[in-house]
Amino acid sequence: MNTRAQAPTRLLGTALAGALLLTGCGGQDDGTVTLRLVAADYGESPETSSKLYWDDVARRFEAANPKIRVDVEVTSWTDIGKRVDDLVGRGKSPDLLQTGGFADQAAAERLYPAADVLSLETQANIMESFSHAGQVLGTQFGIPFVSSSRVLFYNKAIFQKAGITQPPATWNELRQAAEKIKAKVPGVTPYGLPLGPEEAPAESMLWTLSGGGSLSDDVGNYTIDSPQNQATFGWLRTNLVDTRLTYPDPGKMNRTPVFTDFAAGKVAMLNGHPTLLRMASAGKIDFGTAPIPRKDGLARTGSLGVADWMMAFKANGHKNEIKKFLSFVYTKDNQLKFDEAYNLLPVTQDAFTAMTSDGRHEDLKQFAAGLTNASFYPFGDPAWADVSNRIKAGIGGAVTGDAKQVLEGLQDAAVKETARVRR
Repeated sequence: MNTRAQAPTRLLGTALAGALLLTGCGGQDDGTVTLRLVAADYGESPETSSKLYWDDVARRFEAANPKIRVDVEVTSWTDIGKRVDDLVGRGKSPDLLQTGGFADQAAAERLYPAADVLSLETQANIMESFSHAGQVLGTQFGIPFVSSSRVLFYNKAIFQKAGITQPPATWNELRQAAEKIKAKVPGVTPYGLPLGPEEAPAESMLWTLSGGGSLSDDVGNYTIDSPQNQATFGWLRTNLVDTRLTYPDPGKMNRTPVFTDFAAGKVAMLNGHPTLLRMASAGKIDFGTAPIPRKDGLARTGSLGVADWMMAFKANGHKNEIKKFLSFVYTKDNQLKFDEAYNLLPVTQDAFTAMTSDGRHEDLKQFAAGLTNASFYPFGDPAWADVSNRIKAGIGGAVTGDAKQVLEGLQDAAVKETARVRR
């Protein structure tokens, strides 16, 4: 795979072709260039859709840069991958994509290196750990946009009705709490287990980490079917799913409806990210948070650290216009506006310092602390997008069927995809 930045243009013919590309894709007769941005939706309704944020940013940017227009399309998390594939396949590539991964697009050599589309000031302001996570074979293509970690959320009122005095710290304590809730608080799902497409990679990785495993090892080899992971999913089936302490078919449950149920008092416990703070507060839920429960006998395990990404496509040749827009997007005020709207953590130094030192965001400090020892997805692995999609589609079967068979199937597909993209 070629991950080098584009070489300087040396031939007149190449330069002419590049000039034609600039004027022919997204350009207008008056010299105006249109950037196409496709972004994932972090909202739960039209009133909270992140299209409101992007439309506002685009209009303010256009007012300051009248020769650049920004066409915004916001798509659900479950559909954005297919949508981008369709656009690229039809020769209508976006200029910018904000979503959950980047390595597959980098492997297809569709992206500008981050250094080509970020000003030196913006590069210096992005937190180093996230910049490093955005690399593929030593070159950064993924530009971090937001971050978060996960904690256990629990409904204090339901706990009180069930006679539970403190949040569970271990799996057995979680099972015991769920059993008490089922017995004493009818109509409530004791534990939300969203293993549907929207949340499957995160929820499954949280459980594998807390069971002493992971989805991949320290050098990037996939370990989906490890003995630890087989034991973890076997425990989930036997102790939570078969005993009806969660939803009947977790593989069909997406994050949004499970979060919505918690915010409506219909779920007692679940693993959640900072967005749930706003939802639960809006639902007037008396809730608490705690570290993710771990397998009995294990020392304290770290949380899952998550970063979502911005990436810039080369197809339309709008490098300079993209750089101007990203310089605007990554200003402190614009970063804070998005992070505060969705209770997410910034990836830029100035915004992170502002948020964590602001007393209004006291509830986010636990998530910020979780990033200090968090484990991350294999963001830079070009095979990760395919592996992640297979996990989204199939790992729910590991808690309703034969965990060994399901995990071995996912592992085999991951190994084959890794070999394919590295050829």
